[in-house]
Amino acid sequence: MLRSCHLEPAVAVTLFVTALAVAAGRGAAGSAAVAAAVLAGQLSVGWCNDAADAQRDTACGRGDKPVATGELPPLTAAVAAGAALTLCVPLSLLSGVAAGAAHLGGVAAGWVYNLRWKHTVLSPLPYAAGFGSLPAFVTLGLPSPSWPAWWAVAAGALLGVGAHLVNVLPDIEDDLANHVRGVPQRLGRPACRWLAPFVMLAAVGVVVAGPPGAVRMPDWVLAVSAGAVAVAGTALPTGPRSRWPFRAAIVVAGMAVTLLLLRSPQMA
Repeated sequence: MLRSCHLEPAVAVTLFVTALAVAAGRGAAGSAAVAAAVLAGQLSVGWCNDAADAQRDTACGRGDKPVATGELPPLTAAVAAGAALTLCVPLSLLSGVAAGAAHLGGVAAGWVYNLRWKHTVLSPLPYAAGFGSLPAFVTLGLPSPSWPAWWAVAAGALLGVGAHLVNVLPDIEDDLANHVRGVPQRLGRPACRWLAPFVMLAAVGVVVAGPPGAVRMPDWVLAVSAGAVAVAGTALPTGPRSRWPFRAAIVVAGMAVTLLLLRSPQMA
């Protein structure tokens, strides 16, 4: 079950959003509620993905997917996804109706991607909506609710699109053979290897330029480091099945969150 839920990104996203909640002033209880809701939502999307892709992953011989190898029945993954989604609803609403609606909208976008839009030219939109909604989940749950600044939402959406591009890289040929034709599959591997770091660099640039106030030396150092990791993620020679580009994207996201905390922890 743990290998099927896409644990690395689930834990990473949970930690990043929880850090934003703590810095924004959600307090111990509020931050714990954020962490529980985000983890439940991420688990639901991960299990949903493996259940929805069971037939394709089996046909492609995906040895890294327990559903594809027969270790985990697709129905079990589907039930787990539904249970996590059901749990995500009250956990999200602990932060209030507006904040809960923002988070549940982002989780719903992940399900829409898994069940339909990953096959279409709309494939980047659920990633953009899902990641872009996370700052709103934090700020709308504050004692004095407010919308996050545009640059916080834009940076989240750009990081989501970048993650989409690198996440698909190892599977492009298999996807095309199974009629999965999202934007990355239509662009092809070479184009995605160039476009992904550009999108992630744009996210870092938004976090640097968006918040008010002077950009200090630590901000520049972190931004340049994040840019270097983003470029190295797809520029370094790796095998076609390598997960390094996706892990590099997680590192860039973590550095972008750290930069955001340094520049404007209130995201306002």
